[in-house]
Amino acid sequence: MCALLAAQSIPPTYGQPVTPRIVANVQLALRAGDLATAEGLAEQFQRVNGNTPEALDALGWVARGELAARQVDKAQETASAILKNAQVALAARPVDAEPYLPLALGTAYEVQAEALYAQGKRTAALQVLQQARVQWRDSSLADRLQKNINLLLLEGRPMPLLRDSEWIGNKPADPATRRGKVLLLFFWAHWCADCKADAPVIARLATEMKARGLVVIAPTRRYGFTVEEEHAPAAKENPFISKVFERYYSQIPVAGVPLDEGNFHRFGASTTPTIVLVDRHGIVRLYHPGLMNEEELREAIEPLLRASL
Repeated sequence: MCALLAAQSIPPTYGQPVTPRIVANVQLALRAGDLATAEGLAEQFQRVNGNTPEALDALGWVARGELAARQVDKAQETASAILKNAQVALAARPVDAEPYLPLALGTAYEVQAEALYAQGKRTAALQVLQQARVQWRDSSLADRLQKNINLLLLEGRPMPLLRDSEWIGNKPADPATRRGKVLLLFFWAHWCADCKADAPVIARLATEMKARGLVVIAPTRRYGFTVEEEHAPAAKENPFISKVFERYYSQIPVAGVPLDEGNFHRFGASTTPTIVLVDRHGIVRLYHPGLMNEEELREAIEPLLRASL
């Protein structure tokens, strides 16, 4: 399967750091290929500070590193420890009281599922994710868990419902005009730097391939804040989203910019950008949370354009 451990996108508080120092240090050690140092940093922080959300988030990154190093049993043990310690913390507070505990929990479930998948236990991996999705359906974890379920299930299946009853910019094209076309869904967020980085790639391919039947739709959603306001109502966030689109994405020939939180839930678009390719028959052929370079995306689109109805 494609990267089940695709990083969770975190909406930033503008002007403030979003990564605790301990997590950043663990990440640096892992990037340097030094798993032992990453483990030592996380364990020392946990001993000194206890099972704080930041400590569990750091251990989540350690579990990722262990899995990448093919230390599957060790990664499963670390993930299980995160879930156990998180339950203690949750006895006294909601899961979304701050951002780091949900991140740690999400990583623990992902690592458990990825480890099971690596052992050839796909059904068990799905069961872990689906049970957690039910348990956390009313929390920020829901979309992230749906993303990982989609990574296992969505390709080869009909595209989930895409609503466009509300939108940014021009009214979306009638869905009937998209029948028989290849669809590229580009899920983006107004705060997302990676989305802005991918915009020129999407624009070039969309412009070049439009005549051959490629249609781009760019779903987005409200997040409840703008660069000026930490808690912004829809009446203020909508114009802000529109300005961001005009500045960074208007070069993309799009068939619509649906504004609907439910689209993000159904597609599990907790990571932005999320790119989805749908063939001429309405079947999902690529589900990719995260950045894609032009070569990768072109390689994925070309066979779908060449295929006839």
